Amino acid sequence: MIQKRVEPSSINRDSAIYVAGHRGLVGSAVVRNLEKRGYHNIITRTRQQLDLTDAQAVERFFMEQRPECVIDAAAKVGGIHANDSYPAEFIRDNLFIQNNLIDNAWRSGCRKFVFLGSTCIYPKMAPQPLREEYLLTGPLEPTNEWYAIAKIAGIKMCQAYRKQYGFDAISLMPTNLYGPGDNFDLVNSHVLPALIRKFHEAKMAGKSEVVIWGTGKPRREFLYVDDMADATVFLMENYSDGQIVNIGVGQDITIRELAGIVSEVVGYSGELVFDSSKPDGTPRKLLDVSRLSALGWQATMPLHQGIDATYRWYLQSL
Repeated sequence: MIQKRVEPSSINRDSAIYVAGHRGLVGSAVVRNLEKRGYHNIITRTRQQLDLTDAQAVERFFMEQRPECVIDAAAKVGGIHANDSYPAEFIRDNLFIQNNLIDNAWRSGCRKFVFLGSTCIYPKMAPQPLREEYLLTGPLEPTNEWYAIAKIAGIKMCQAYRKQYGFDAISLMPTNLYGPGDNFDLVNSHVLPALIRKFHEAKMAGKSEVVIWGTGKPRREFLYVDDMADATVFLMENYSDGQIVNIGVGQDITIRELAGIVSEVVGYSGELVFDSSKPDGTPRKLLDVSRLSALGWQATMPLHQGIDATYRWYLQSL
């Protein structure tokens, strides 16, 4: 077993830091946090400028830029429908992206690599709350196992490069994220942004009720994306080990409670109707964040306040 150790990062405010996937929900928040902390040599590339699935293009980029640190927030992502419909693309593209980034970062002399995963790496029926040690202890959720297997491969690749080459690669597993820059598409988005849009449109249309899938009983954990970004940069600076680290708040609420908060923030006063004929999904998904807490970091954004900030961003984006 790899022993946990914490040591100061060799990265400083002048270091060249490449944020892969800087236009996404997580990547954009990471860039905001780095800038707030005084990092001024941040490298970004759009998908049009650099196709991360193209091995030769990624190799050229690393040999030209030679970033000292890479934060990998790039991935092909989607909801249950997308994962189930395009399994080949989800496993292939994500493997290409992370393999190209990890290998070329090491080959070009990068000093720190931060790999961002997902809680879908944990077994479907793992005990709650989810501890880092539960990785590879049981079968995955079938609807997104292709994405999960790719992310598990990324974790193992980081651990292998650390073991064989001494490459300082760390792997972080965030819980459900939300915030500015989220996807509000009703078909492909996650539950919180979908509820924001549903309640807003119902309010605008003067609807007397909003129908929500399921019983409202499942419990979920939600982390504001700027808190996630703060934890990522904190661990970049302060953590060096092969063991994965969960990033979350360590608290969850029911979907019914969440819907109540969202309707209050949006200002929708109609009735909330739960359609129990629709699937609930996993009963509970909560992260154990004791390892992160022991390292000295905890989330600060209250859920109500975070949803309010997200709704204001949504209104501005319309």
